[in-house]
Order: sequence, then C-alpha cells, then structure tokens
Amino acid sequence: MERFESRARRLREWQTSAEAKLWQALRNRQLAHWKFRRQHPVDRYVVDFVTLDGRLIEVDGVTHSSPTEIERDEPRTKALEACGFLVLRVSKTDVHENLEGVLELIRTSLRFE
Repeated sequence: MERFESRARRLREWQTSAEAKLWQALRNRQLAHWKFRRQHPVDRYVVDFVTLDGRLIEVDGVTHSSPTEIERDEPRTKALEACGFLVLRVSKTDVHENLEGVLELIRTSLRFE
C-alpha cells in the first residue's frame, strides 16, 4: 500500500491542467457538499478523483474511447466496480470546454448512488 501512496503523492504534484481545473471545482466540498480526494489509492490503482461517501470515482484524462484503451481499462474498471465504485470517464476536452456539464454528470451520478 505504501507504494501506491507514494505514487499518489507524485501524481498530485504532476497533475494535468484538466485535473487542476476539475479539482478546483471539486475541492472543499464545493460540489453538493461531497468530500472528494484526488489521486487516491483504491485496491491496486490510484484514481484521479474519488468520493468515498458517494462511492463514486471520476477518472479524468484521455478519452478512453479507442478499442485499445477500452480493452486496457477493462480490468481496472472491473476491479474498481468490484470494490463498489462507479467509474465515470470524462475527456480533458470536456473538462476544459464543458466543465458545468462534467459537474452535472458527477452531481447526477452521486444523487442516484
């Protein structure tokens, strides 16, 4: 677990511009009072954003939509879902161009958990 925690610390230091923008909107319980963590270890993975209370993970980054990326992400998604989490994937472009839409997707997903 210590290996994942040190990786998480490094990832927090090297966040992308999209992650930084989304974090500014999620931190300090700004989204419907949900407590989010960033670059947090879950199982054997480090997830970009998670709210443990809402059992929701929001994974920011590349679009994850090509067949190769989907296949590569499948074991990770299944492992996280087996831990009881819902996995949402949004693109960097959506964060930069439609932040309110991304926040609404997260808000809606939290309400129906």
